Amino acid sequence: MSEHVDVRLGVVTALVRSTFLVNAVYVDSAREYGLTQQQGQLLCVLMARPYGMGELGTVLGLAKSSLTGLIDRSERNGLVQRRPDAQDSRAVRVELTKRGAKLADEFYAGTCRRVEELTSGLGPAERDALAVLLTRVVADNKVPTVFVEPDAAR
Repeated sequence: MSEHVDVRLGVVTALVRSTFLVNAVYVDSAREYGLTQQQGQLLCVLMARPYGMGELGTVLGLAKSSLTGLIDRSERNGLVQRRPDAQDSRAVRVELTKRGAKLADEFYAGTCRRVEELTSGLGPAERDALAVLLTRVVADNKVPTVFVEPDAAR
């Protein structure tokens, strides 16, 4: 990675380009583990706890039909299972299977390493400053918890 940037980017351009960068890493990591990007996101979300279908749709930003298809495919692959919701007999909760939890742990660790490498050209103080600023952006925009801190994962 380069030590400096010849042209300073504006905040909008920098955020958009960084989004593309992180998404590309996420897609490559998912492919390495035999997953789609959405399956990788699903596994990472479910690492924290089981979710109801409505909650999952909101967190992942998917329409009901898209979410149902994602859960169906993931269930056929033995990664997740639907369980009756103890609070609402009409609803189900989606949780990781043992196989899904193992794959989620591996995918999560591998993806964290890859994303961490994106900032390898920054010094410790720069990385801390970037984390503080991005934390504020995420908090101010009430971004759902779709990826937890590496230390907070299983």
